[in-house]
Amino acid sequence: MVQAGAKTEIVSPAKDTVKGWQSTDWGDEFKVDVALDSAKPGNYDALLLPGGVMNPDKLRANAKALQFVRHFWDAGKPIAAICHGPWTLIDAGIARGRRLTSYHSIKTDLKNAGAQWVDEEVLVDNGLVTSRQPDDIPAFNRKMIEEIIEGHHDHSREPALSNTV
Repeated sequence: MVQAGAKTEIVSPAKDTVKGWQSTDWGDEFKVDVALDSAKPGNYDALLLPGGVMNPDKLRANAKALQFVRHFWDAGKPIAAICHGPWTLIDAGIARGRRLTSYHSIKTDLKNAGAQWVDEEVLVDNGLVTSRQPDDIPAFNRKMIEEIIEGHHDHSREPALSNTV
């Protein structure tokens, strides 16, 4: 994103730092730029939700995080989620009626939430970009950048599929 010219910030319920996960062990640590409690979603043009298991699981149980995510959807701003990141979309009420992909182990969760799950490296549904796993990151990044350049999306249109999946 930064290489494409975007200014990025880490917004998190954590106040100081967040840690990534690299395969089977902790990865890099990153400074939190803005605490979720003081973040204003109107200040941002797009949202990238983290992958992995732990971060999406914590975000989906955080009412403030879900409200933050929902703002992006309601405002027609692009949202990107990879791996287990679509869990947060379920709890934010965004998954129903959408074509999404994710890590294979949450396929049933997405279907139960009313999404159409597809096994592809990247999917875009009306500004919502999803991918399955780290191997998909190059395609995920390309599509995410395309959607951000495209700008706002009209989410008032009917979903691409019926709610009976």
